[in-house]
Amino acid sequence: MNRKPKRPRRQKRARPGEPQVITRAVTHIRLVEVNPGKLAALDELAPIYLALCQHYITLFCIEETPNNLRTPLYATPLSERWHRVAIMQAAGIARSWRTNRANAYQEHQEALAAYREQQAEGTLAPTSQEPTWREWNVPTLRETAIQANANVVVCEPSQDSTYDYWLRISTLSKGKPLYVPVKLAPYHQKALKDKKVNSSVQLNKRDGAWWLTLSYDEIVAPQTAPDAPVVGIDVGITNFITTSTGRHYGSMHGKLRERHKSDREKRRRKAKLRACLQKKNAKKVPSTSSRSGQRLIRHTRQMINKAVNDCYKDHPDAHFAYEQLSVASMRFRAKAMNAYLRASNLAHLPKQIAWNARKRGVTATPVKSAYSSQECSTCHYTHRNNRPDQKTFFCQFCGYQAHADTNASVNISRRVGDTQLRACRDRKAVKALLMQRHEQWKKRHGKEDITVVKRKKPCVSSRRP
Repeated sequence: MNRKPKRPRRQKRARPGEPQVITRAVTHIRLVEVNPGKLAALDELAPIYLALCQHYITLFCIEETPNNLRTPLYATPLSERWHRVAIMQAAGIARSWRTNRANAYQEHQEALAAYREQQAEGTLAPTSQEPTWREWNVPTLRETAIQANANVVVCEPSQDSTYDYWLRISTLSKGKPLYVPVKLAPYHQKALKDKKVNSSVQLNKRDGAWWLTLSYDEIVAPQTAPDAPVVGIDVGITNFITTSTGRHYGSMHGKLRERHKSDREKRRRKAKLRACLQKKNAKKVPSTSSRSGQRLIRHTRQMINKAVNDCYKDHPDAHFAYEQLSVASMRFRAKAMNAYLRASNLAHLPKQIAWNARKRGVTATPVKSAYSSQECSTCHYTHRNNRPDQKTFFCQFCGYQAHADTNASVNISRRVGDTQLRACRDRKAVKALLMQRHEQWKKRHGKEDITVVKRKKPCVSSRRP
C-alpha cells in the first residue's frame, strides 16, 4: 500500500493581539582554525554543494514547482543528507524568486493596462513609451553560502573548554566529521546570553575565511491597542517616509544625493573604459563596482533604518499602515529619476517597516498603493492631473491642496480594513471604486454640477521695471 508523503507542518501566523515569535540572527562569528588545514575538508565540500544547489535552483525556477521533499535527481559525491539540504536551500531560493517575479509581472500588466487606457482616452503624454516586459534571469549563486540544519551541521555548547561552541560538520569522507571550535566575541556572548540557539546555521566564506551565523527565537508581546489611531506611511525617493501626521523622515537631498551622483558618474566612466578595453580584446577589464559604491549603498540603508526607527519612536501608540510596492517594475521617464530609484533602495523600506513592527510588537498593515498619490483625500477624485509636480497635490475638482506625500499617506491610513478595496484585483477596478466614492461624495455635498477647478498659474509680466 502506497502512502502519500507527509507534508511539513507550517507554523501558524499569530493573530492580531497575540504574541509573535521572531527569529533573530547573530552574524559575523568567525570560525577558529586551530590546526593548519583544519577547514580544508569544508573548502573541498563547498564547491560541490554549491554546484548541486545551483542545478536544483535552475530546475525549480524553470521546470518544476519548488518542493523541499523532492526525490534526489542529480548524481553527486555528497551524502544523502547533504543532498537533501541542497534541495531545501534551492527550493527556498526558487520559491522567493517565483513570488517576486509573479508580483513584478502583475505590476507590469497593470502598468500596460493603464498605458492603453490613457492611449484610448487620448491623455497619453507624447514622450510616454509602452511598458515592455523583460524576462527575469535565473538566480546564480556567486558567493559561498550554506544553509545547513542539524542533519549535517550540529552546534553543541562547549563543556570544560575555552571555546563557547563546537561545530560538528559532516564531510565527504564517511564517518569522519569535522570538529571546529567557535569562540564568541563579547558582543555575541551578550546577544546569546540565556538564549536557546536554533538547530539551523549558516556558513559563509568571505575573503578566504569562514563565518558562522546563529539564530534564536524570541517572543514579542503585542504593544498596539485595538483602538489605536492609524498612521499612514508613504514611502518615496525625495522623502523616505511621510506620515499622515505631516512628518517627514529621511531624504535623498543634500550630501547623500551628491554622493550618489558622483558614484553614478564614476560607474559611467568605468563602463566606457570597460567597453573600450573589450573592443581591444583586453584580458583584464575593470569592474564597474567599487568599494566606495558598496559603502554608499550601506550608508543609504543605514539612513533608511534611522528614518524608520525615528518614525516608530515618534508614534509609540499607533497602528501603522504602509503601501505594498513592487519596485522591480517601476520606471520613470527621466533617466535621472531611474538612477535615484536605484540609489534610494526603495525596496528596502517596506521590509524595514515590517521588520521594525514585528520586533517592537507594533501592528503594521500593508495596503494596496494603487492611485494613493492621485486620489484626493477629501472628495476621492482620482486623476493624474492632481499631481502638477513632484511634491504638490492640487485636486482638480474640489481645489484641495496639500503636500503630495502627506495626501498619499492620509489615503493609505484610510485603507486599513477597507474590504471593498482589498477585493479589487487590478488597478482598473481600484480606480472604478474610487470614482464611485467620488460620485457619492458629490451627492452628499450637492455638488453634482460643479465644474473642474483648474489651477491658476502665476502671471509673469514681460515688461521690465
